[in-house]
Amino acid sequence: MPPNQQTSKLFQLLVHRNFCQTVSLSPKSLKLPLSPSSPPSPESPDLPAWLVDKENPDFTEKNDDDFVIPSLADWVQNHNLGNSNPVANRLLFEPAISDIDKLSQILRKHQSSMDSLIEPLNGCGIDATNDLILQLLKRFNNDWASAFRVFTWAKNQTGYVHTPELYDIMVDILGKRQEFSLMWDLVEEMAKLKGYISSVTMTKVMRRLAAAGKYEDAIEVFRGLEKFGVSKDLVALNTLMDALAKERSVEHAMNVFMEFKDCISVNLHSFNILMHGYCKAGKLDEAKNTMVEMEKHGFQPGVVAYTCLIESYCKLKDFRNVDATLEEMEVKGCKPSVITYTIIMHNLGKAKQINEALEVYEKMKRNGLVPDAAFYSSLIFILSKSGRIKDAWNVFIDMEKQGVDRDVLTYNSMVSSACTHKQEENALKLLRLMEEKECKPNVETYGPLLKLCCKRKRIKVLKFLVDHMYKNNVSIDLGTYALLVRGLCNSGKIELACSFFEEAISKDMLPYDSTYKILVEALEKNNMAESMVKIQKLMVQMMKQQKPMPC
Repeated sequence: MPPNQQTSKLFQLLVHRNFCQTVSLSPKSLKLPLSPSSPPSPESPDLPAWLVDKENPDFTEKNDDDFVIPSLADWVQNHNLGNSNPVANRLLFEPAISDIDKLSQILRKHQSSMDSLIEPLNGCGIDATNDLILQLLKRFNNDWASAFRVFTWAKNQTGYVHTPELYDIMVDILGKRQEFSLMWDLVEEMAKLKGYISSVTMTKVMRRLAAAGKYEDAIEVFRGLEKFGVSKDLVALNTLMDALAKERSVEHAMNVFMEFKDCISVNLHSFNILMHGYCKAGKLDEAKNTMVEMEKHGFQPGVVAYTCLIESYCKLKDFRNVDATLEEMEVKGCKPSVITYTIIMHNLGKAKQINEALEVYEKMKRNGLVPDAAFYSSLIFILSKSGRIKDAWNVFIDMEKQGVDRDVLTYNSMVSSACTHKQEENALKLLRLMEEKECKPNVETYGPLLKLCCKRKRIKVLKFLVDHMYKNNVSIDLGTYALLVRGLCNSGKIELACSFFEEAISKDMLPYDSTYKILVEALEKNNMAESMVKIQKLMVQMMKQQKPMPC
């Protein structure tokens, strides 16, 4: 049977719930049982047997810190968690400590100043290389001080030269943490190095300024691009407009459009950026006026513009206007894309109109479109959200049959679903499968797993996950630290919560007020006065140094 017909059959089964075949499709590397203790879900009782792996033994639920699910014990243990740090310092996939781990340990141990780092870094016997510094910048992406210190150390090594790419990454890290003075110092340094500043550099600068609400500064950067040897052309203009529109200031994007449209010829993409900005801001009248302006400038509104409108109607749960827009597209000969249908299906699912969401596929098929990874991921999300966990596994397995590669979003959807429904074993097996399939996890992969570990007091597994992030160069962000502190406080693991709170501060991150309040209340409730005073002093010092990161 051709793949398209197979996919069609799958969606028919999902819509009508007439599962009658029993086929074992679950790969040996991933045993996908639904935990015996899982609550019943509203799928039909005739689901395929391959959704359940009966070979998997039941396990006893325990709440002790060292408990690891038996079927995953070897995997966790092989990562060698034996170290003295309460939040494990590193992962060991290999028997010897790698250069990146050695340097990382030094950076974590000497976080007070650059001066304290120089001697141990120079004495570690490791020569800086471009690849090594690249990996370290990725690992410390959310720890700007450590990233900047190792960047500075490497720059001063004899015979070593940073590439333009490494400078661009460092500029972006500084901009993300709103260290704009240091960011500009680095840009000025790049300006003295022939050929180092490019459109990529200035794009990062404009986007980070816009993200920080410094809209006028971002516009000034565009106005002065040529002094950095970068062309002030249509690509740069659209980049600036996009940065402004995405960062809650479509009005500034329109002002830029009006200022430069007479000297830089705009294109359809320019109008689409404005459309997206107005729709994101919920200003549908302005969005429709933009479509009129498109036509006045000789551009026919296409699928991108209509999809922006459809997404806005979906967010309002105004599916009548969604259908009306689809009809208008059909009249004008503008075919919806897979993205259009994915947005509609996703929002129908969120509105708990599950059958209508599943029927979106039939509309796709009539337009000759086939699902991509994003479509499958959205389908998995809405099925899981509605409690149809077995159907979500069905879709996950079917992706491989259809030749659609699972991406990180797909895995994240499945991991989140498993954690939400307390299927700890399945969630961890999915992480292991990502490792086997060489699909790199991101910070969103780990959030649900960490939350579940906190709730179930799986401290050994939690440390394993933190190390797994570290080894995969997934830098813990402020939101993840907040999740850990809150979850550990709720589970009575106050000392470990303090460790994560202090680690966030050591990375020059100012914790959210809500995180600080939860921790102080937990310390007070447990009569940990000395620790409470320490946390309060750290917080006061940090508040004097910087503003809180945006939520």
